[in-house]
Amino acid sequence: MATFWTYDYACSFEEEWKFLHRSRRNKIKGLYITARYVPFFLIATDLYLNFVPNENPDKCRKLINVYSCFSLISIISAECIFVLRTYALWNNNRFVLAAMVSASVATIIASISIEFTTISTSYVLISAIPGITGCYRSSSGVQFFMPFLLLFVFELGLVSLTLIRAIQSWRSDNGPLYTVLVKHNIFYYACGLLLSAINILMPVLFSNYAYHSFFEDVQFFLLAILATRMHLHLWHIDRNVHGSDALVCVSDISPPDHTV
Repeated sequence: MATFWTYDYACSFEEEWKFLHRSRRNKIKGLYITARYVPFFLIATDLYLNFVPNENPDKCRKLINVYSCFSLISIISAECIFVLRTYALWNNNRFVLAAMVSASVATIIASISIEFTTISTSYVLISAIPGITGCYRSSSGVQFFMPFLLLFVFELGLVSLTLIRAIQSWRSDNGPLYTVLVKHNIFYYACGLLLSAINILMPVLFSNYAYHSFFEDVQFFLLAILATRMHLHLWHIDRNVHGSDALVCVSDISPPDHTV
């Protein structure tokens, strides 16, 4: 995953440099930077946790806590980008925004509580897998997949909002930016739902956390890549359509003509 992430960053470096220097400062840009660069710290922590020999359970637990913090920040940033996109698709409907924010806050609080409670009560073990010399936490019980179940339900609600809005306006000529927004949202949520479903099943099928932690990493990194790549793509389309040097904030989008 570290190699894949580095390769993706190298491939998009030129486009990203233009975006960071030419786009104006707004909340979407802040979310983009967070979603894009926090995974670098996540990778460093994950590699240290897995490959540096460590027989101190307390130190292992602290490292797992740090890893969990970075993973939560990364996934929250990526999801917030698409919450704002969904809000834009609904023509800045405040009732939709209130519902999404309420669901987001409830999901975040519940996930954080479950995640760190699980870490504090789980056993920390030394990996028995060849080539993995670090430590990991034991895996048993429903609490290990509950954060992914909450994320699955949350994304299911967001993709439902996207599909409802797309059906309502499918006969309207909303322009290329609106079409891209809808396609991006559906693809992102489809990937998120699939990966969440996998991470819900993995603790049930495999008791060893060292195995299914790989799929957790895949979800964190892939959703961050999709969110940032799609935003770059939309920014370039906006520049081609409007010929501007600054991308309009996503919360200012109105479906017919505007963009993120």
